[in-house]
Amino acid sequence: MLLRVLSAIVLAPLFLAAIWFGYPWIDLVAAIAAPLMVLEWMRLTRGRPAARILAIIYAMAGVVALLWLRHQPSTGRETVLWIVACVIAADTGAYVLGSLAGGLKLAPSISPSKTWSGLIGGMCWAAVVSALIGLVFRLGETIPLALIGIGIAIVDQLGDLLESAAKRRAGVKDSGNLIPGHGGLLDRVDGLLAVLVVVALARLLVGGDWPWG
Repeated sequence: MLLRVLSAIVLAPLFLAAIWFGYPWIDLVAAIAAPLMVLEWMRLTRGRPAARILAIIYAMAGVVALLWLRHQPSTGRETVLWIVACVIAADTGAYVLGSLAGGLKLAPSISPSKTWSGLIGGMCWAAVVSALIGLVFRLGETIPLALIGIGIAIVDQLGDLLESAAKRRAGVKDSGNLIPGHGGLLDRVDGLLAVLVVVALARLLVGGDWPWG
């Protein structure tokens, strides 16, 4: 646990600073993260060519989504900070309520520790954080942002389960050992990766300054 906390204290501010300042720092982060994630996905999909190709495309799509969203001339920084905050809230809410309430398992064959109560906790926390950020930045209506936050929590869990399924099939506990106390990079960004891809696709389809206006 100490290693997890120390790693988070070191890495989280660096990532947030890169998001805040944008070019060239966020591009440098993406350039470092892309090959690391590809290598980890290749490890998890060893011996399965089709799965490996899809996994690599998925990883690169997440990197492209991050850069495209951050470099939007309008609300790019706010959008990515909002995404990260919602994902952190979803993960934290799921852990807290899931640990306290327990109950019915969400996907026992994939990730035995995940529960429906945890999913509900993640949805509630993400809804609140999404709405609060909208108020702080004055970027949207409270109720729509809260509903989008709920959707983000669901996508976050799906991204987590996708990587958990790949790890279970590969017979490994972690995607790698890059981050002390955390495992691989994918172990930390599995949900964020899925959310970035979905938000970018939604913005492409809806257009405008989604989700703000």
